[in-house]
Amino acid sequence: MPTTKTERLDIGRSDDVVRVRQLTRTFAVEVGLSLVDQTKIVTAASELARNTLDYGGGGEVTLEVLDQGGRRGLRLTFEDKGPGIADVEQALKDGFTSGKGLGLGLGGAKRLCNEFSIYSKPGEGTKVIVARWK
Repeated sequence: MPTTKTERLDIGRSDDVVRVRQLTRTFAVEVGLSLVDQTKIVTAASELARNTLDYGGGGEVTLEVLDQGGRRGLRLTFEDKGPGIADVEQALKDGFTSGKGLGLGLGGAKRLCNEFSIYSKPGEGTKVIVARWK
């Protein structure tokens, strides 16, 4: 799938979560997403960036503007080298948390996006890929 623009950000501090939100909003506007879809992808990006920081010990996000035969979208890939997720299926259930949160982050991010995939292995880290299409 052709990528027309790519940018990578490190996620290592709380300020970086704000930067991820801001850049996601900028890319979403550029893609031409509606205000509702902008809000959905920005909210998902915020949740996933926070998880990357809090549970993965930091990592990075790659933002890509996609063009698939005139169909435009935004893909975000979050990666960390943290402890990983032992039970991904359980982690996607609302109410499950391994920390102090409400347990809505991963499942909520999944519901806010058109595409969602997660790869995680204990001791090796986690990779979450989401996309929102116009």
